[in-house]
Amino acid sequence: MGVAVSNWVLANAVSRTGELGVVSGTGIDNVLVRRLQDGDEGGHTRRALAQYPNQERVQAALKKYFLPEGRQGKPYKRVPMPSLTSHRESWELSIMGAFVEVWLAREGHSNPVGVNLLTKLQLFNLPSLYGAVLAGVDTVIMGAGIPREIPGALDAFAAGQPASMRLDVKGDPQGDTPVITLDPAEYGLAGIPVGRPKFYPIITSHVLAGVLLKKASGEVQGFVIEGPTAGGHNAPPRGQVTYDELGQPIYTERDICDLSEMRKLGLPFWLAGGQATPESLRAAEAGGAAGIQVGTLFAFCQESGFRADFRERVQVKAQQERLSVFTDPLASPTGFPFKVVQLPDTLSNPEVYAARQRVCDIGYLREAYWQGGKVGWRCASEPVDQYVAKGGKIEDTVGRKCLCNALMSDAGLAQIQKNGDVEKPLLTSGDGIFALSDWKLGYSAHDVIAYLRGESGTR
Repeated sequence: MGVAVSNWVLANAVSRTGELGVVSGTGIDNVLVRRLQDGDEGGHTRRALAQYPNQERVQAALKKYFLPEGRQGKPYKRVPMPSLTSHRESWELSIMGAFVEVWLAREGHSNPVGVNLLTKLQLFNLPSLYGAVLAGVDTVIMGAGIPREIPGALDAFAAGQPASMRLDVKGDPQGDTPVITLDPAEYGLAGIPVGRPKFYPIITSHVLAGVLLKKASGEVQGFVIEGPTAGGHNAPPRGQVTYDELGQPIYTERDICDLSEMRKLGLPFWLAGGQATPESLRAAEAGGAAGIQVGTLFAFCQESGFRADFRERVQVKAQQERLSVFTDPLASPTGFPFKVVQLPDTLSNPEVYAARQRVCDIGYLREAYWQGGKVGWRCASEPVDQYVAKGGKIEDTVGRKCLCNALMSDAGLAQIQKNGDVEKPLLTSGDGIFALSDWKLGYSAHDVIAYLRGESGTR
């Protein structure tokens, strides 16, 4: 669920009930340093960092980023954006950040905890994976792409070896496909035994599930089947894409996974997207699923990482009117459709979007491209002239939104830009957000679990 919305607090609360609490590993380097710069309220981040195996590097990070009195109205110090050849600081902070998030999610109980990552963030996934594995994560879930190489990376880490992945590069190849490698020894973490977590890729069809079973670099333990009503990034419709009168991509029966074919694969699977009712859970199990994955109801419970005032305001608005969720084919620089809740003071408002000065200062969704025989980086939501100068098409910049900064803002970690502007949020949610109208303000993760289990009096 975005950046730091499915945070350690929420995952800890869910896992304590016996279900699988899942933390978001996306943007975890910046999440770590921004929490430190905000004073680390409660000391949770530093408590987890005290358990990190390389204390010399922890002290260096604290010296650079920790502000005991907070920022006092100043901008966040930025993590240097990584490149193919220069990524050590970002990767080290990603390892630490993922370690902290999983360690805190596991604190105080012995139940499993998972981590969720986006396949599209190729340059960031290896360090986030290793940090999570180092902290004892039980399950890795990945969508927004086809994560063929992740099982092999997990195998390598579990064997105490460096892990490598090929980097997708746009344009005509001008050399061998670049490979990125993370060697724990380079970060002072050699020889530390780690387990091999289960791996559940997020898919939309049994065909993709079959491809991953045959072509993945290691074993897959199960699948999450996500439908087009789920929040965040959606897979594009299969075949020729058509649009409705609002400009949303139209999904058809071709985009619904065949559960009878999934059952033949012999691995457990969970259904996601529009599943957040007791009846849906029973129907999923009757169809052969091991259970369901739920996002939206947890995103607005009191333990989630959404800004508390924002979370409450959205729920009050949902009780007053039916909130609209638009499947925006342009918002994400990845080119994947992205679910956006229509709210007046967010980037979903054309006026707010137009007023924002484009900047790319986090860079998670940049794409690699060939530039004079070398790998360059560009993002369709960066300043238009910069994107075009890097060989990008100007039409690809239309409607693109800086999800990196917007999702940080959702979690209360909004950057103050050089012109004084505070980055605006952009809320993503599944189509089932209207169900919030039935829930009391300040409901808990435990309430959601009890409701899904069919227990009464929880809403």
